[in-house]
Amino acid sequence: MADATSLASCFTFDDISQASARTDGSDKTPVLKLIRESHAKGYDFVCLPLTTPKWRERWRNMCIVPSASTDDTDENATAEQQAEAWRKAPSFLHEEVTISRLDEAMPVLVMASDWLQLDSTDDWVRHDSEIALRQEVAYASYLNVQTVILPPPRHRSQVASYARAINECLKSTTYMNFSIRLPIYDPAVFQPKESPPIPSSPLSTSSTPSAPTTPKIVIPRASTSKSLKAARAPEGEINATWEMWDIIRTLCDYNTRLTLTLDLTPPLPSNAGILNRWMAEPVHHIFLPASTFIANVKGYPVLPKGAQSFLRNSMAHHPIIIMSGVSSGLHTKGGESAYVQYVRHVEKTSSAVQAAVTAGTVEHFAQGYQDYLQNPLQPLMDNLQSITYQTFEQDPVKYRNYEEAVYHALMDWPDSDHIVICVAGAGRGPLVERSLTAIKRSGRSAFVYAVEKNPNAFVTLQGRKQNEWGDSVQLFFGDMRHVELPEQVDILITELLGSFGDNELSPECLDGAMRFLKPDGISIPSSYSAHLAPLSSSKLYNNARISREIKGMETPYVVMFQNVNILSGDGGGVSGRCGRKIQQCWEFEHPRKDATVDERGLPLTNSHNVRSAKLSFHIPHAGVMHGLAGYFEAVLYGHVGLSIHPHSKDRVSKDMLSWFPLFFPFKEPLYLPSNSELHVSIWRLTNERQVWYEWYAESFLPVFNTPSSPEHSEDVSGDGSFFACTSTHVAVPSPVIDAIDAFPSLERSELRKSGEESPRCTPGVIKIGQTSLHNPGGRSSWIGL
Repeated sequence: MADATSLASCFTFDDISQASARTDGSDKTPVLKLIRESHAKGYDFVCLPLTTPKWRERWRNMCIVPSASTDDTDENATAEQQAEAWRKAPSFLHEEVTISRLDEAMPVLVMASDWLQLDSTDDWVRHDSEIALRQEVAYASYLNVQTVILPPPRHRSQVASYARAINECLKSTTYMNFSIRLPIYDPAVFQPKESPPIPSSPLSTSSTPSAPTTPKIVIPRASTSKSLKAARAPEGEINATWEMWDIIRTLCDYNTRLTLTLDLTPPLPSNAGILNRWMAEPVHHIFLPASTFIANVKGYPVLPKGAQSFLRNSMAHHPIIIMSGVSSGLHTKGGESAYVQYVRHVEKTSSAVQAAVTAGTVEHFAQGYQDYLQNPLQPLMDNLQSITYQTFEQDPVKYRNYEEAVYHALMDWPDSDHIVICVAGAGRGPLVERSLTAIKRSGRSAFVYAVEKNPNAFVTLQGRKQNEWGDSVQLFFGDMRHVELPEQVDILITELLGSFGDNELSPECLDGAMRFLKPDGISIPSSYSAHLAPLSSSKLYNNARISREIKGMETPYVVMFQNVNILSGDGGGVSGRCGRKIQQCWEFEHPRKDATVDERGLPLTNSHNVRSAKLSFHIPHAGVMHGLAGYFEAVLYGHVGLSIHPHSKDRVSKDMLSWFPLFFPFKEPLYLPSNSELHVSIWRLTNERQVWYEWYAESFLPVFNTPSSPEHSEDVSGDGSFFACTSTHVAVPSPVIDAIDAFPSLERSELRKSGEESPRCTPGVIKIGQTSLHNPGGRSSWIGL
């Protein structure tokens, strides 16, 4: 497999020591021996700690001062002097590092010391930990190390300090990548309440573990009612580690050299919405210890279904899988090779990987274009190049569906000796060819007019008429809005759709072409609709703002989505007011009946093509919105259509290649807590020269209001406002708790006393955020008429 996922073998200091004892003359150092042996086993990289326990011991002796007493004052003073000297000029001793040669560092992912407390609650521990990290980064840079895996934050209250320290490291190096090792959630949520607290300073003198373990994370927890402590309650706290990551990457300004090493040590949650959130993040490494595997009936290691599914989906992004502890003999059968073989099996059975290597699929066609921002076409302003036409003509699904639509339209047309078809916007002729095929299949007598404004494509049309079509086709050169045909037609066929349906000016073009159509004529397509959903993707956000100009953040882009997560959920949400996961904005139908036209049949203005939509989305799991995902659905004729809508594309036009979705970016990411509501406003606007989109969003948290008395329960605003401002707020669930846990079902007996009607709670919302209005007046992006 050409783009096979890379594997890394993870070693501890104990492994290096053991390799040292068995090193022969063929390997100059223990690390080189481990690298050679790992490559022989099929690994691409080696992952190992940068420092030895001796470095930790020296740092602790210098920087962690014992409780003061009269007996050790001189000793403490000496340690403090040593610490000050080190703070002034940090450096290693040779025995404190595991690698010292360039050839050792080349295939290595180094792990910074996991005992560093960059977010300690002790100011001096935090300060000295940062100096130690900068020392380790400087040494790794000296050896030309490309990637440093950082220890995770442990204290939610000090995560901003952790982020600030990482940001300093990013600024001090210009090429090195930093990857934060982070579990999907805090495994401590599954521990009993009486578990001992986690120490805030690295005073432990325990020996180096045989394999890196998942650090515990200290998260302040508010008291939670017994009803919320259900069996699923731990899933409600899964947001905590993601929110810590969100703070870190935000304070680091979404630096593209800051990535994630996702730790799969804890059992994965079953809720797909929680797991999908990580698909929108820059997960470059996955830490996969042997303890995550379970034994199958034959004793061989396999992954639980949740971890298996998550890893299989992650393979589309080609992360480096870091295998840890696989030589420890944890499972009785297969040995170390069984783990590697199993991961390769998961990769081969990944639907995303299979689709990428299967000819004819969108994933195969789009190789190299995933998450790549492309400006939409300007079909009226620009004449397309032949190579562009050729790319779109490779789509067999679109033209097959067009042929079927024309065929069914012909079969449904009343008996006639003369059916006239017009292909408006013929390009290089694929729709003309498919129309002629449909005519032949139907056995009807029909003639085709082909209209094209591109003078270069018109040359190709003339050649095809001369060599292929003959007298069955008549060509007309010119803009469909101005050209004249000798007669009105029965069927009008156009191929003017964009990723958002109308974003390549299909409504405006068809306004000019509808005068060709008889009053009872058929338009193919007959209608199309635009759809939106809130989207999270740090990669798309970074790509859109790369120019640092406002235009880049106010331009809708055509994108083949990969590293994205749709934030919205189905259902009405807590308040019951929200719509579906992906919602329709508007629809255009052809032929239109509402436009006022002049004597030539052309609209007097373009005001009838103005549209607007206000959409409400339920956000079940906390996330950050970076933009909006745009899709379209189209009805060609009858039951035949086209779609890139995620919920209908496989049913309507599976593996259609011609359109990728549209991405509307936001200038500033908008944080959305669990159970929140997102209200999106979008407009399609026009003047005499241009068409453009404007978009805006607001976020709300739902609350429930208890009227103080019947006379005060009226809507004070008088306009049906749902804002919660006139009555008492009932306790609002924490925005850290997921929707599935926030409102457990209650028995009626819990809601009202026997024989007594409980006061009715009315849903309302509190506004918590908003974006700016994007692209006002079409200042940054527009489509020219």
